[in-house]
Amino acid sequence: MSITKEGALPLSRRGLLGAVGAGLTIPSLAMPALAQGSWPSRPITLIVGFPPGGQTDFAARIIQNGMSAALGQPVVVENRGGAGGNIGTEAVLRARPDGYTVLAANSSSMAINPHTFPGMTINPLELTSVGLALQSSLVLCVHPSVPAKTLPELVGWLKEQPKGVDYGTPAAGSMSHCAMELFRSRIGKPAMQDVPYRGSGPAMQDFIAGRFSLMFDAASVVAPYVKAGQVRGVLVTGRNRAPAFPDIPTAAEQGLEDFLITSWIGLSVPKGTPAEAITRLNAALNAALADPSVRERITGQGDEPGGGTAEAFDAMVRRDHARWGEVVRANNITAG
Repeated sequence: MSITKEGALPLSRRGLLGAVGAGLTIPSLAMPALAQGSWPSRPITLIVGFPPGGQTDFAARIIQNGMSAALGQPVVVENRGGAGGNIGTEAVLRARPDGYTVLAANSSSMAINPHTFPGMTINPLELTSVGLALQSSLVLCVHPSVPAKTLPELVGWLKEQPKGVDYGTPAAGSMSHCAMELFRSRIGKPAMQDVPYRGSGPAMQDFIAGRFSLMFDAASVVAPYVKAGQVRGVLVTGRNRAPAFPDIPTAAEQGLEDFLITSWIGLSVPKGTPAEAITRLNAALNAALADPSVRERITGQGDEPGGGTAEAFDAMVRRDHARWGEVVRANNITAG
């Protein structure tokens, strides 16, 4: 994919050589240059590939004001939901690489969608990483009607159901879906059927109503329902217990080793974005996350604040992309 500057006229090889010979300066055609101290000179668009109200939208809005203050320009959140985040991702992939269009990238759209959407023509790994905004363990929850309170009890109960059980997911091919299929494969593949929804909100409402038995979702999504006693947490997928759920053991504590899953949201920009812009965006993200009130709001809903370097976030993206590809192929998971 080649991106040209708007309004630029084609320049022939002869014209280029002539211009150089005349001593004229030719701007770079490969990467836009930033004048010293000139960036940013206008608002920055932060695209969220999901509707308002979800974890990705929360992450974008919680860092919005802090980044605006650090950059000296407004950061405007724009929701472009659809296709599991692919519409927002494609919009940023096709945007001019000038630092003014940023993606609130999440683990499902970046690391899982390329494996679960048949015929997907975009590659999120072509984006350039800026930094990690927040991350969260997943929580395996059951409806209160399920008698199991621990992982061993749940595994035993699942294997005793002659007709199998239904589990909910925010979308077919989502991280929640992949996590449940990975879990199922680790406990002997009892009969379980996916019931996909269009988002965590609708899924949680049916979960509370008892239309299915269990579900994985991010700690921040399930926190209010667990605290209200509407669903019951059985395990968390982090290395340690989640601060929001100190009474829910990890998978490892209950005998399921190496079952570590993290949902994350970070910032990415089009390939070719100038290094100066990436550096300033990363610094602004870290400045926003250093605010104690921001950190308190993130931890208060069950997430963990991010931060750090662009390189560390990029390594996380690529590691999870490879890992979830293996899970998707082994379990024949699709978004269709």
